[in-house]
Amino acid sequence: MVGVYDDFCGNSSLWDSDLLLNSTYPNFSKCFQQTVLIWVPCGLFWLTTPYHLYYLIRKNHDHALPHNFLNISKSVLSLTLSLLMVMDLVKVSLTWEPQPISVFVGIVIKCLTFILTLFLIQLGRMKGVITSGILFLFWLLMLVVGIIPFYTFIIQNFMKRIYSVLQCFIYTGQRYLYNFYFTVLRKNPRIRNIQTLIGLVFTGAKKSLVEEDMWDLPPKNKGENVVPQLERVWKNEVTKCKKYNDKIKELNEESDFPIQNSFAYEIKANGSAEMVPLAATKGYESKHFKGNSDKSAKLKHPSLLKVILKTFGKETLKGMCSRVFFDMMVFVNPMLLGLLISYTQNKEEEPQWKGYFISCLFFISAVIQYSIFHFTANRMLVLGLRTKMALVAAVYKKSLIMNNDTKKSSTVGEIVNLMSVDCGRVEDLNLMIMFLVSVPTRFFLCVVLLWRTLGPSVLVGLCLIVILIPINTVISSNQRRLNRKLMEYKDARIKLMSEVLNGIKVLKLYAWEKSFQEKVEKIRNKELEVLSKLNLLASARVFSFASAPFLVSLISFSVYVFTSDENYLDAQKAFVSLALFNNLKFPLNMLPNVITYFIQAHVSIARISKFLSSGELDPDNVQHKDIPDITIKVENGTFSWDENLEPALKEINFEIPTGKLAAIVGQVGAGKSSLLSAFLGEMDKLQGTVNITGSVAYVPQQAWIQNATLRENILFGSSYDKDKYNQVIEACALGPDLEILSGGDMAEIGEKGINLSGGQKQRVSLARAVYNNADVYLMDDPLSAVDSHVGKHIFDKVMGPKGLLRNKTRILVTHGVHWLPMVDSIVVLTDGRISEVGTYEQLMDHDGAFAQFLKTYLLENKRDDNKEKIEEVTHMLEKFDLEHPNIDHQSHDIDKRSVPISDNISTANRANGTTHLHGHYSTHVKPSYNRSISAFENASENMERSTPKAIRRRRFDNSINQEVGEEDEDEGSKGEIEEELKDAVLITEEETEKGKQMAGSAANILLSHWTEDPLLKNRILSNTTEYKSRNIMFIGIYAACGIGETFIELSYTLLILMKGITASRTLHKDMLDNILRLPMSFFDTTPIGRVLNRFSSDIQKIDQNLPGTFRMWFAQLFHTIAIVIVISSNTPIFLSVIIPAAILYFLIQRYYVPTSRQLQRLESKTRSPVYSHFGETITGTSTIRAFGQTERFILESQKRVDTNILFRFALVMINRWSGIRLECTGSLFILSAAMFAVITPGVSGGVVGLSVAYALQITGSLNALVRTTSDLETNIVTVERVKEYSELKTEAEWVIPSNRPPVTWPDSGKIVFKDYKTRYRPGLDLVLRGISCDVQGGEKVGIVGRTGAGKSSLMTALFRLIEAAEGSIIIDGQPIADMGLHDLRSKLTILPQDPVLFSGTLRMNLDPFDNYSDEELWQAIEHAHLKKFVSSLPSGLLHECGEGGQNLSVGQRQLVCLSRTLLKKTKILILDEATAAVDMETDELIQKTIRTEFKDCTYDSPNNLLKDKNSVFYGMAKDSNLI
Repeated sequence: MVGVYDDFCGNSSLWDSDLLLNSTYPNFSKCFQQTVLIWVPCGLFWLTTPYHLYYLIRKNHDHALPHNFLNISKSVLSLTLSLLMVMDLVKVSLTWEPQPISVFVGIVIKCLTFILTLFLIQLGRMKGVITSGILFLFWLLMLVVGIIPFYTFIIQNFMKRIYSVLQCFIYTGQRYLYNFYFTVLRKNPRIRNIQTLIGLVFTGAKKSLVEEDMWDLPPKNKGENVVPQLERVWKNEVTKCKKYNDKIKELNEESDFPIQNSFAYEIKANGSAEMVPLAATKGYESKHFKGNSDKSAKLKHPSLLKVILKTFGKETLKGMCSRVFFDMMVFVNPMLLGLLISYTQNKEEEPQWKGYFISCLFFISAVIQYSIFHFTANRMLVLGLRTKMALVAAVYKKSLIMNNDTKKSSTVGEIVNLMSVDCGRVEDLNLMIMFLVSVPTRFFLCVVLLWRTLGPSVLVGLCLIVILIPINTVISSNQRRLNRKLMEYKDARIKLMSEVLNGIKVLKLYAWEKSFQEKVEKIRNKELEVLSKLNLLASARVFSFASAPFLVSLISFSVYVFTSDENYLDAQKAFVSLALFNNLKFPLNMLPNVITYFIQAHVSIARISKFLSSGELDPDNVQHKDIPDITIKVENGTFSWDENLEPALKEINFEIPTGKLAAIVGQVGAGKSSLLSAFLGEMDKLQGTVNITGSVAYVPQQAWIQNATLRENILFGSSYDKDKYNQVIEACALGPDLEILSGGDMAEIGEKGINLSGGQKQRVSLARAVYNNADVYLMDDPLSAVDSHVGKHIFDKVMGPKGLLRNKTRILVTHGVHWLPMVDSIVVLTDGRISEVGTYEQLMDHDGAFAQFLKTYLLENKRDDNKEKIEEVTHMLEKFDLEHPNIDHQSHDIDKRSVPISDNISTANRANGTTHLHGHYSTHVKPSYNRSISAFENASENMERSTPKAIRRRRFDNSINQEVGEEDEDEGSKGEIEEELKDAVLITEEETEKGKQMAGSAANILLSHWTEDPLLKNRILSNTTEYKSRNIMFIGIYAACGIGETFIELSYTLLILMKGITASRTLHKDMLDNILRLPMSFFDTTPIGRVLNRFSSDIQKIDQNLPGTFRMWFAQLFHTIAIVIVISSNTPIFLSVIIPAAILYFLIQRYYVPTSRQLQRLESKTRSPVYSHFGETITGTSTIRAFGQTERFILESQKRVDTNILFRFALVMINRWSGIRLECTGSLFILSAAMFAVITPGVSGGVVGLSVAYALQITGSLNALVRTTSDLETNIVTVERVKEYSELKTEAEWVIPSNRPPVTWPDSGKIVFKDYKTRYRPGLDLVLRGISCDVQGGEKVGIVGRTGAGKSSLMTALFRLIEAAEGSIIIDGQPIADMGLHDLRSKLTILPQDPVLFSGTLRMNLDPFDNYSDEELWQAIEHAHLKKFVSSLPSGLLHECGEGGQNLSVGQRQLVCLSRTLLKKTKILILDEATAAVDMETDELIQKTIRTEFKDCTYDSPNNLLKDKNSVFYGMAKDSNLI
């Protein structure tokens, strides 16, 4: 065997240790260079080539990459290397000296390998692959192994083998080409050179970054590619669970024992998973079967964690393997430290190259370590972004199809929390999994190496860690419980804040801000109380694990020294052990954080899983079969909103022929809107069938308007047809509105249509439906919010027999009985049942409930003895007869009720062509409607902003650039903000951290003196008392220093965490207080999602992220200072490296930190549009589903998430950019410390150990310092954002103590307007121009006018929602501008057009301050005609109203608002179309209640105005067919 080997390698041995280790110039043997150094890289390449070929063959790509300089140069280099190998083979064959077989084999292997690389390069080009990891690793290995023969050639015969130098340079060139294109282009094909990434860094340092400075997301990280992966796996998981549960149910029905659901919430999964794979549907409920068996079976539920791991598990596993390799590399440096100390102690006997070689190995090892680290971190962080993207899409899709039970348990605020907080925690799960693998790996390797260094003594120290396990188990259990409670309080707070922001106008009108502020702060205090307990537990855990490495080292050293006289703690053992103990700090310090995070992630995954598994709408609720001549058919239908309540609709049976107009009528709460919801599949179908033929368009009772242009709201995803569009605009009476809107139909509409009136919103909603050109139109009382003449125009032009929809099937819910004679059929609902169906004539002839009601109502009107009213109604009926002679005269009875006029009327005077109300009244016509969010300064700007591109750009600017405001102001205020936060705690923190580092450094310096103590070095004295006393002294001082460091860290941790809670409490309180005091103009122009983001994501970061960042920043700062001081004091020459290294660090920080901060800012800005769009979607889900626009909205959400993820992705890349440079710079410190230890004469092993041990920490410490500095600046952005909203200009004070009105004010209710002018915001035109009039106390005054005339503006002016530009308003002698807002608003009463309720009990909605007794509340409810309904509720006054009062109809909500108004009796009552959403009977009852209960309130007979046929009022009445 030896002979064969000698023939193969000649006279050279494979391994020669003397040649390598004991020669002046160390080298490997020729045989090793000719075999191992060639076979290993080439062999690995050939082994992995089949995998790469398989990947290339299966890869589908549309087109090959073109020939360019890059792939041509790579191919030429590979071909050149192959030719060089052929030349080398020929030369070796012709040489006179016989060559061993190994030379020929090596050359042939390299030649074939280079040819293979050429083939793979071209095959990759044809498949569209720029480069591959396999080729990159091959060239990297070839570069590394090529250094050794290159070194040998230089030593032996450089000039004779010059071509080998060329070969090595070719290796180098190939390596750099592949390295560059692998690390940059393979990650992002859009980046064609490294200047793009560097350019982003330099751009960010010079100017504010914008979206155009960014590249596109890599395709594999886009939502369109990521989301389907999770959907597919979730669908399979749901299907498996369903099959398993069905099988278990069958088996257990036979075996007769109960089935238990292991979830506290319902899990559902059936066929709808195909429609939205991420959402499960009906199916899994907890059931118990009869029987006496003790056995039970649990139903399986879809595991979201399993789905995540299945989807992204391969990538996670790769990252885990890379992390294990990194953790193994971490322990190379402690071993090298031992070698270096051994070298310095025997420097005279060792060759000098060994010292330099060991020093270089420190540098190489560090560079390899951190290259692997950043590669792994980048992979895992990007994977986390992909996971979050998929989960956000899952939550969004689920929210589009959740049923009513889910809506009750999951409000908008709670779902926003799922997207912002919980998905964010799951995003970091991959990173935490990496640490979870790292902790046991490092711990195991550390224990093994410590055993080799200190022997069994280390086991005694490690017993301490075993003791800590049960302690931390108890802490973890409590943390998990508290985390759940914390999230519950957070959800409750965000839910309440969402409702407060959505109902802010009502809060201001009723002066309820203080009450709701207290409610929010009460929840916030509970939240912070739980957070304080969590911080105490976290501090206890940090203390236990932070003290563990020191205690382990103390116990191990003590046992090692005292267990045997032969054991001597020399420098090598001490500092190698110290380095290992420092490595042990990482797993022990990370373990509590990992455990805490996994607890939080477990809670978050459970919350997301609960939501995704919750109930959803059954797609089979509505069928779509073709039935000839029948468009809508319901058979034996029973429907419910809530399984715990009685069905809302029962025994529904009817059908509607194609092309007919049907009206649905009934009293408030009869089920009219519910019936339309049943047609749409929005209700739970308990029994029966619903069939709708054709497409559906839906007009909800409360119009849903998007934050988009008016045109986009109407088109709603359809293509623009100018002729059709103009026809719809004219039919829906939107032409005059477009003329007065700034920007026309390209004017941007604010969130929830804030800059449109109620009538305008309803007409836009109707226009959307008409333009959609559907087969079936479901219209829920669309005419209630428009003026009467506009209503007639719309009925005639849109839904009437000559309207645009005349050939469509139309269902109209209405309270306007004057429309009923013109419909084809009428459906009468009573208590959730259909009482009558037929034409108007049939119902009147039938003399049923409908006819009896109309007759009774007409008799009541006659008893009023109001001749003027009857005459006006008669005029209207006569006009109706002329227009519709074919209609039976019985319909007149209905129409006589169409215009209710109060009989409590006073007289008005007219003189000189101007109307006077006991004084004078004059106003100017308002030329334009200026409540548009986008105010255009001039015509050219108007035209520019009206282009689609400009509109899209402006919307991005509105949602992004206005988010934080002007960058320069933020930059200027950041220093002030940081100072405010730091002032209270920084001095104390600085002192405690300084003390901690001093104690830690003292312990390590003591260890250096301990190992170099002359007495202890004298082993002859090891049995003496003095020797043992000296050891005891050193151990005692070492223990004192370590214990001091530990307790200082505990105090420091507690201080920063508790002070962080104090700061967070103050910031939240100030922001909440200021938000509630902001003027309505702020809420008109700011999306609710943007404000809500401040209270959710930003506050969460301040609560939990910022204190930890402060703590880490201080720790790293003083740790770095301590390291520099210790190393410099031992090797002063080290100071020569500090200055250039500091300059490098400064330059990196100079460019990295501003760019990182701006990317963080842009990420925060682009996050708000995601939540705004989500909130907008939630409120309009029924409309979106009805129009079949679900997929379009999903894509829009995905697009916004992609934009947000882009900046997160850029932030990850920039972090890696800085990290690699910081690590390389830090590695120079290690190299310098080791080199100086080698070249410095007379240095002891203890000093070398101390210096290098600290130098090994400096890389991580400096990197962490720069990173935490950046994190501090980026996280402080959240404080800037909160402070920004805390310092916005507020409206006037709520109470002005020096100018409070009398307690009895207002005494009579007299209102005087004196030349009153106002505008909505500074810079806009006046909306009220010189209003002057007097209203006497007790008068009932009607305010009428066309859309945009200023009716609502007058109301808002009375409540000072907008302030006067000129003039004044005086109530009972008191100018309202001089008093506090609450003093004013609490003395006025309003019944608004849009009824707003809040989640909570009915009692809370009526009396949030608990000022009234139950008796008074029931009296108000009775007067509001709600007593019957409230009495029927199981909980009565404690009935939960749901978010926005969703479990009440709009009419019932209006009656609740009336009850609220009745409780607050004041001298002045403002009614804003308060009866628009109620039926005619309830309308009359409400008016009767108002006339009775508010008979003394300030509310001219219209007769005098009607006498003047030239008056505006006369013209309006004529247009409305009232005269």
